[in-house]
Amino acid sequence: MSDKLEITITKEQGRIDKVLSEKLPSYSRSQIQQWLKDGLVLLNNQQVKANYKVRAEDHFIINIPEEKTLDIKASDIPLDIVYQDQDVAVVNKPQGMVVHPSKGHPDHTLVNALLFHLDHLSSINGVIRPGIVHRIDKDTSGLLMVAKNDHSHASLAQQLQDKTTLREYTALVHGNIKHQKGTITAPIGRSKTNRQMQDVVEDGKPAVTHFTVLEHFTDFTLIKLQLETGRTHQIRVHMKYIGYPIAGDPVYGPKKTLAGNGQFLHAGVIGFNHPVTEKWMTFEAALPEIFQKTLANLEKPIDF
Repeated sequence: MSDKLEITITKEQGRIDKVLSEKLPSYSRSQIQQWLKDGLVLLNNQQVKANYKVRAEDHFIINIPEEKTLDIKASDIPLDIVYQDQDVAVVNKPQGMVVHPSKGHPDHTLVNALLFHLDHLSSINGVIRPGIVHRIDKDTSGLLMVAKNDHSHASLAQQLQDKTTLREYTALVHGNIKHQKGTITAPIGRSKTNRQMQDVVEDGKPAVTHFTVLEHFTDFTLIKLQLETGRTHQIRVHMKYIGYPIAGDPVYGPKKTLAGNGQFLHAGVIGFNHPVTEKWMTFEAALPEIFQKTLANLEKPIDF
């Protein structure tokens, strides 16, 4: 059995795999390319080739195959549920927790906890990602939207695509940023030298990050960031790119850094329109204890 999605093109242009990956942010481009290869994307009941260039008013039907790679079980894992109703939930994910199962992380994930604590979850993203509309990294803490039915999932995913959601992060970075505010506009894709990493690359997907300086320390800067796009490792890659890597980042940061439970990056604020009531909702989560203690022990600059 498969899920069926229907998508109508309005003004988007380009190759079908690129356009669908932008309209379906919950799925990777490689997944979409595989669907095209398997003949699961139809236009006028005809299979679509991967190099097809979309046109206005094209109406696609996508038969998303059911994922059967893992047997996902509910687990009684403590979970900080900030808010929930019959349509959506907001959870505060701790550092060290993977969002959904994979071959390398088959259990003890956020999804395992959600299956135990919540009665219903959306099914759009298949059996290994129920309710998951967007993700944050394993060692990033903070707030995530969770969809409890498919209508809510579609609405929240569309808001992410339309860039109408609010996603605000707090980060501690190496160095002293001299500008009070800034915007980083640099495309992100898979690194040409290390396929396990992301990087700023010419042929990457558009990525925009806004930042504001909150406080200076002797060797570090505390900043607030807002995401305009949601690329993999976006904040970590962008901050490294401009020379101020996230403290504690084991992948994109320097070897000599602050000890913690991973990168000092926290998704502290999230906002969205409720999928049913359309009421704007905003939620906040305090910095993790280790983040707060680290800030309290940092030296302040004498003059900056």
